[in-house]
This record gives sequence, C-alpha cells and structure tokens, in this order.
Amino acid sequence: MTKKTYARPLTIGALAGVALLAVGLPAHAETEVAEPAEFTSAFTVMATPDQVINNDGVAAPGEEGATGTYTFRINSDLDIICYDIRLKGVTGDYQSPAKTATHIHEAAVGKPGPPRIAFPNPAPVGDGPRTSSGCLQGPFTTGVVADGVDTGEGFTLKQIEADPAGFTGDSHTVDFTAGVVRGQLSAIPVGGVDTGAGGSATADAGGWGLAAAAGGLGVVAAGALALRRRHASSAK
Repeated sequence: MTKKTYARPLTIGALAGVALLAVGLPAHAETEVAEPAEFTSAFTVMATPDQVINNDGVAAPGEEGATGTYTFRINSDLDIICYDIRLKGVTGDYQSPAKTATHIHEAAVGKPGPPRIAFPNPAPVGDGPRTSSGCLQGPFTTGVVADGVDTGEGFTLKQIEADPAGFTGDSHTVDFTAGVVRGQLSAIPVGGVDTGAGGSATADAGGWGLAAAAGGLGVVAAGALALRRRHASSAK
C-alpha cells in the first residue's frame, strides 16, 4: 500500500492558529492512505448541538439547527480509520486548540475528554453542507499537549473497538468553541459481521458506501445504519 505524508488542507480559526504557533506543536504524524481491503469494525455518530458540553462537563449547546453525521470504518490490525463526515447547518469558521477542529474524543455521554484523533475539517466553509472523507493511519497526533504528551500519542483504534460508547465525535467553531455538534459512537454492521466481535469484512474494488438519504445523510433506523457495497460492475 502506497503511503504519503498527510498534507490535506486544514482550516481552523485565526485564534487557534496563533495558539498553535505559540506552543510549537509537532508536525502531523498520521499518514493519508488508500482504503484497506477489509475492515474490522464500523461506527456512526449522529451529532447534534444539544449533546455538547464544555471542559467542565457543563451543558454548552452548539449551533441551533446544526447536525453532523460521522461514519468511521476501522481496520484495527493496520491502525487505519476511514472517515466520512458531513456537517449541515453549521456556520462560521473553525476554531480549536488542536491542529484541526474535527475530532474523536475519548469521552462518555455527558463527560469531557481529550481528543484522540484529529480529522480534516469538512469543507467548504459557508452556508451549505460541509463534507470530508478519506483514510488515516496511525500513529495519531492531535496537537493538544497534556502533561507534556500529545493526547493522540499511544492511542490505537483497538481502544475504540473495545468501548465505542466511551468515544464521541464533534466539531468546533469560532462561535461554539465547546462544540458546534457532538454525538457518541455507535457500532454498525460491516458486511453482516457484527462489529466488536473480532470479525472482518472484505471491501470490493468499489469500496464500501453508506445507504444514503436525501441530502447525502446516512439513515439511522432502530439504532442501526445499513452499509452496502458499491459494485464496480454496476457503474455505467
């Protein structure tokens, strides 16, 4: 598998940029990679403003009417996470002390917690939907340093598989620095193999895709999100 240095353009608020320069944060450690042949688990996040809390664990609602759909597919053996993120109804620029403003945090429901993975911010910044997709391979860094150590250091994707409910996906903006939307990770099937059960599912040449609803958002029914194969042979 060919790897390249992760250099996807990132947009964060001006104040966050100043903070990054001031503390001399380390360069990106993760690499942007191609989608792997198989996944060991998959998760979805339905993020809403009412789930946002601040660093003290106090409710700090995000932007009214905003929503976020985060879908993650993981190959924990290779430490690769593929992401499809869509924000809708979010306004304003991004801002975060991390190197990007879109994260997976290690945090249970209603609890604060450190970012473990920083993803490219969905784009474009404007009034319409914002999207971001790709695959990253660890080791991961976030740009947030606690006790002299980056909060991504030593983190592996097996930790998500062991306790997905203990992790949350969110994004942060200038006007909603605690979070514009937030939601907990929830396991979803991968090709009929239950996630977290040690199984894996092979992706075909066309990869895996979400069963999409109007506007491109994934459909969640009875707490589960269906995945389907996109067969290359069906393309015309």
